[in-house]
Amino acid sequence: MLRCWALMVLLCTAFSARAALTIDIVGAGERQIPIAVVPFANDGKLAQSISDVIAQDLKRSGIFRLVDSAGGTPHELNEVIYTDWTNVDNLVIGSVETQPGNQVMVKFRLLDAVKRVELFGQVSVRGTNARFVGHRAADLIYEKLTGTPGSFSTRIAYVARQGRKNSLTVADSDGYGELAIKTISEPIMSPAWSPDGNQLAYVTLESGHAVVYIQTLATTHRMVLSDARGSNSAPTWAPDGKHLAVVLTRDGSPQIYLIRSDGGDLRRLTFGGSIDTEPSFSPDGRSLLFTSDRGGSAQIYKMSLGGGAAERLTFEGGNNFSPRYSPDGKSFVFAHQANGRFYIAVQDFQSKQMQLLTEGGWEKKPSFSPNGKLVLFGIESGARGTLATVPSDGRIKYSKLKDVTSAQIQDLREPTWGPLLK
Repeated sequence: MLRCWALMVLLCTAFSARAALTIDIVGAGERQIPIAVVPFANDGKLAQSISDVIAQDLKRSGIFRLVDSAGGTPHELNEVIYTDWTNVDNLVIGSVETQPGNQVMVKFRLLDAVKRVELFGQVSVRGTNARFVGHRAADLIYEKLTGTPGSFSTRIAYVARQGRKNSLTVADSDGYGELAIKTISEPIMSPAWSPDGNQLAYVTLESGHAVVYIQTLATTHRMVLSDARGSNSAPTWAPDGKHLAVVLTRDGSPQIYLIRSDGGDLRRLTFGGSIDTEPSFSPDGRSLLFTSDRGGSAQIYKMSLGGGAAERLTFEGGNNFSPRYSPDGKSFVFAHQANGRFYIAVQDFQSKQMQLLTEGGWEKKPSFSPNGKLVLFGIESGARGTLATVPSDGRIKYSKLKDVTSAQIQDLREPTWGPLLK
C-alpha cells in the first residue's frame, strides 16, 4: 500500500498558477525566421487585435522571431515598399472588417520580403470570435512557411482549483477564452480529449472514490464510464474514438483495462502485482505506452494490444512517467526525474535517444500539440506554478505561459492538448 501511495503521489502532484495565459520565450535555439505582422487596417476598432493574436501565435511556436513593425503602415500590396523591410524574411499585411451577425472577417497576405513576391494572395477568414479568426489565420501562415499544419486554433483542457472549487476548464491554445465545463468541490483529475474534440473523459472523487466520466462539451451531458469497486483512473481515448484505456484497482493493484466508450465490454490488458498506469495509445491504436514500477521504480513500457511481453523503454535517471505518443508515432514525451529535479523529455523510438526539452525543476504532465511541434506541460517555479509550452525539437530551451490579467490565484494542473479541428 505504501508503494502504491508513493507512486500515485509522484504521478498526481498539482501545480499552483494563475489564469489567463500568454507566452514568454526565454533562451536561444536554432535560427528563428524574422517576420513582421503589420497591424491590420481597422484592427484597432475591435476589442481584440487580430494581428496581435497572429503575431503572438507565431512567436509561441519558437520558429519565428517577431520584428517590430512600428512605423509600418502597408495594408494593401500596392502600399508595400520592400526596401523598408530588409530586416525580415516575411511580412504579413491585411485588414479587418466587421459584418452583420457579429461576424469578423480578416483579409491578409503573406509576402516573401527577400524575393519580393506573394507566398499566397489575399486570404479571407471569417467568424464570430475574433481570437479564433486570428488563430486560424496564424495556422495558415504557419503551414505555408513550414509545411506543417498549425495548431493555434485548437484547444487545451486543464483543471483549475480556487479555494474549495475545482473546475474542468477548456481554453484556446494560448490560454485565453477559458470556459469551465464542470465545477465541483471535490478533486477533478486526468482530463483526456476524444479524437474528434467533442468530449472529455476525466476523473472525480465526488462519489467518495475515483470514478471516470465522459462529458460532451456542446451539451454538458455526462455519463459514468467506469465506477468499478476500488479506484477508476487515468482514462485515455483510442484513436478510433470507440474505446478507452482506464486504470482500475478492482482486482488488486492498479492495472490497465480496455473499455468501450459506452462503458461496456471491459477487458484487462496488463497483469501482475505491479502498478501499471498512465496509458497512451499509439496513433495507429495497435500499442500502448504506460508507466509501471515492475522494475523497482516508475519507468515507461510499451506493449502491443495484440499480446506479448511489455518492453521497457526508459533507463536513465530515477523515475520516468506520464508518457504520451507523438502524433506521428516516432517518439514519445514524458516526465523525467533525476537528482531531485523534474524535466520534460522526448525519446525517439528508433534511436532510443533521450533529449531534455526543459531546464529542470518541477515540470510534469506533458502533452503534445496535435501537429507534434509543441509540448504543453505543468511547471512550478519560485513557489508559484503555471502552464508552459516548449518546442518538441528543443529549438527553444524554455518557454513559459504566464498570468496577464487574473488577480485571483488559481491552481492549474493536469494540462492536455486537444486534437486538430476538422
